[in-house]
Amino acid sequence: MARDPFVIGDRSVDPGTRATVNIPVSTLPDHTPVTLSVEVVHGRRPGPVLFVSAAVHGDEVIGVEIVRRLLAAEGLADLDGTLLAVPIVNTYGFLNHSRYLPDRRDLNRCFPGSPTGSMAAQLADCFMQEVVMRSEVGIDLHSAAIHRTNLPQIRLSPDNRRLRRLGRIFGAPVMMTSKLREGSLRMAAEEKGIDVLLYEGGEGLRFDELGVRAGVAGILRVMNALRMIGDDFAPLPEVEPVLCTTSHWYRAPAGGLFRGYLGIGDTVEPGTVLGAVADPFGEIETEVTCDETGIVIGRTNMPVVYEGDALFHIATTPRADAAAEGVSAHLDAAPLFDEDEII
Repeated sequence: MARDPFVIGDRSVDPGTRATVNIPVSTLPDHTPVTLSVEVVHGRRPGPVLFVSAAVHGDEVIGVEIVRRLLAAEGLADLDGTLLAVPIVNTYGFLNHSRYLPDRRDLNRCFPGSPTGSMAAQLADCFMQEVVMRSEVGIDLHSAAIHRTNLPQIRLSPDNRRLRRLGRIFGAPVMMTSKLREGSLRMAAEEKGIDVLLYEGGEGLRFDELGVRAGVAGILRVMNALRMIGDDFAPLPEVEPVLCTTSHWYRAPAGGLFRGYLGIGDTVEPGTVLGAVADPFGEIETEVTCDETGIVIGRTNMPVVYEGDALFHIATTPRADAAAEGVSAHLDAAPLFDEDEII
C-alpha cells in the first residue's frame, strides 16, 4: 500500500522525495517576508517522524552546520519515516548574529507560543504547530553563548527513561540531567508527549569540528535506533557516555585578567588549579581551585572578567577519566564526510 504524502504548510511532499518548505511567519518592518524553512525528507516506507532543529538561539550557528551535514548523509536516500530538519528556527537572531529576537526576547522562553501574540510567540507557535506537533521525537541543537564553549553533551529531562536510552545511543561524551524550564521548547514539547533530546556543543558564532562531528554522528545513531536508517549509515559509538547529575560553575574571585589552564574535556580533582585572575599590574593574583572530582564541560574564553563571572563549568562524576576518553575518541575518529564536503 502506497504511503500518503506529507502535508506541511501549503506543500505536499510525496513518499521517496524531499523538499524545502517555506512557512510564512511574519514580515520585517521593511515588508521583507520571514519564513520558517523546513527540509522535509519523506521516506517511501512508514516510520517515525523526527525533527532536528537548530538556531533557536540565533547566534548558536554550530547546529546549522550539523543540520547541513546531516542532510548530506547517504542514509537519507533510503529513509523509513520522515525527517523534518530546521537548520534555522530564529531567522531574526541568525541574521543579526544575536541570541535573541529583535524585541530582545529569548525564543526558548516563549514556547508554546500564540498565533496572536508577540513576534516571539508567533514564531514559537508556528514551530510548535508545523514541526513539533507533527513529530514523535526531536533533537534540538545548541551551543554555549558567545565567549564560552561547551563540551559535546546531551541534556536530559529527569526521570525520562526513553530519553536516557536515546541519550546513551547518541553517544556524546557526557549526559547531564537538566530540569525543564518554563517556556522552553523541551517543556512545551514534553507536555504534548513529544520527547526532545537537547544537544550542547561548541561556542556561539563559531564552528567547532569536535562539536559538529559529535552532533552529526549522534543524530545518525538515534535515527538508526528509531529504525529510520540502516546500520551501515550509523557510525559506531566511540565510547559509553558518562551520566552526570550535578554540576556548577566556578566563578571569578575578583575582576581582572583571567588565564585558564584547562580546556573542555579535561579532568579535575580536589586541588586542581583551574586558572588564575590577576590585576593588570601583576600585583595581585588569585588562583581558582577545584574542590571536586569531575570533568570540564564548559568554560569562558574571555580574558577580561568581572568579579563573579562564570569561568569553568564542572560536571561532578567519579568517571571523569571515562568522559575524557570519550573526548579523545571523538577527536581521533575519522570524519563522517570527505573534506571537500565539509568546507
